[in-house]
Amino acid sequence: MSSPSTTVAADNLPVAQPPNAATDRHDGRMSTVVRVTYLALLVLALVAPMIGVYPVFAMKLLCFALFACAFNLLLGFTGLLSFGHAAFFGFAAYVTGYFVKVQGWTPELGVLAGVVVAALLGLVFGLVAIRRQGIYFAMITLALSQMVFFFCLQAPFTGGEDGLQGVLRGNLFGVIPLINDTMMYYLVLAIFLACFLGIMRVVTSPFGQVLKMIRENEPRAISLGYEVDRYKLLAFVLSASLAGLAGSLKTLVMKFATLTDVHWSMSGEVILMTLLGGVGTFFGPVLGSGIVIALQNILADKVGEWVTVIIGVIFVICVLAFRKGVVGEILAWRDRRKARR
Repeated sequence: MSSPSTTVAADNLPVAQPPNAATDRHDGRMSTVVRVTYLALLVLALVAPMIGVYPVFAMKLLCFALFACAFNLLLGFTGLLSFGHAAFFGFAAYVTGYFVKVQGWTPELGVLAGVVVAALLGLVFGLVAIRRQGIYFAMITLALSQMVFFFCLQAPFTGGEDGLQGVLRGNLFGVIPLINDTMMYYLVLAIFLACFLGIMRVVTSPFGQVLKMIRENEPRAISLGYEVDRYKLLAFVLSASLAGLAGSLKTLVMKFATLTDVHWSMSGEVILMTLLGGVGTFFGPVLGSGIVIALQNILADKVGEWVTVIIGVIFVICVLAFRKGVVGEILAWRDRRKARR
């Protein structure tokens, strides 16, 4: 027999809990559902032109989905609210349009030029704003974005209020004709998928885990020895580059770049898309951009300028009823079910 003291000591030891088979099966089912959903969406995207989806509409949706994902990388996974992302989106659109139309560059070089300029612009914005937090960070990015807007309004190469019209898509690498909408669609889809998977890889990497820690508890990250400002700056430049890529692709798809692309309302639009779908989720910004672009496309001819009011009302309702966004609420419901099990 064991002595009383031994029994007490044994009782105080942590007891290993048996694995919960039901929870493991539930997690496995949810992972399978997520994979099947992504696969189904991929198949739908691949066959979209074949089932009657207008390619230009689908390409526009993909461009804004990439824009929203780029913004979500900064807001959802780093915790930085920028009101100036229209500067990267719109200025890259102008740069690509100028080099392709005026200088006669091939589309891949024009897009590359737009991404590089957006990255440099993001570096300048980041160096100025990154040491501020909260509303001060947001206001600095808005002010800098407005400076870019007025520059685009006055600069001769942008076309002023008329914008850049008649941007030809040309031939990719001098071989593949992008004048064909279907060919252009699959190019945009491939770029979007590569960027989407790249964002997922960044977020799940050690670098992404540090960004999440900065979002949740910045003083803790500083106390652990991380150079927080450097991580923020890298995230800002990466987000700006992806936003510039979205703007460059949008110019090739729509064949024009206008002041609307660089206006502050475009920053508000991408914030709306991200919040509507779900901040801090991978698929949320894609769904949010799809909802907004679809509503704009459906309602524009029927209600005219009232489409903005209608989208605003829908946004208010979603914020009140789905505070975490559509995808965020679905994930929260899944987590609650898992906790009950």
